[in-house]
Amino acid sequence: MSKIVIAITGASGAIYARQLIEKMLLHKNQWQELAVVMTSNAKTVWVTELGNDHYTFEGIRYFDTHDFNAPFASGSGQYNTMIIIPCSMGTLGRIATGISNDLITRAADVILKERRKLICVARETPYNLMHIRNMETITLAGGIICPATPSFYSRPQTVEEVAATVVDRVLDLAAINSNGFRWGQ
Repeated sequence: MSKIVIAITGASGAIYARQLIEKMLLHKNQWQELAVVMTSNAKTVWVTELGNDHYTFEGIRYFDTHDFNAPFASGSGQYNTMIIIPCSMGTLGRIATGISNDLITRAADVILKERRKLICVARETPYNLMHIRNMETITLAGGIICPATPSFYSRPQTVEEVAATVVDRVLDLAAINSNGFRWGQ
């Protein structure tokens, strides 16, 4: 079973992180361990965008961004999936250039060096050339860039439903079956 770490950065898109955690908790039978690391800017954005500070959930291990003793800071911790949601361009750039200055970038480095699954839910618009090159570098290193770009096939009616189109795609990439919308089914 999977050991998954979710990293939340200070990019806009706290709704994605909240929904991902909530949906992961609904599918506890599909993972062994779930850990979260969240930047201080992510907490500020969460409060600003969601209007609350309810970013801790039962049954999840939380780690400080400077806790290099976290199990996923080493390949021996055997975490096999890391999802950075939302992923700021600063975080993406540090990962692409190998700068491990906090637990998020260190864990991403570990995931890539161990040839495990790194999913970066990029949240920026428009992209500049540095963003695109950093995304290319991470992709070439084995990471997955999943822009927080919603789909509209399912005809979402609320902001929550629009965000779910991105989160369900992320769950698919992480091999978590959440029974999200499927084209043609």
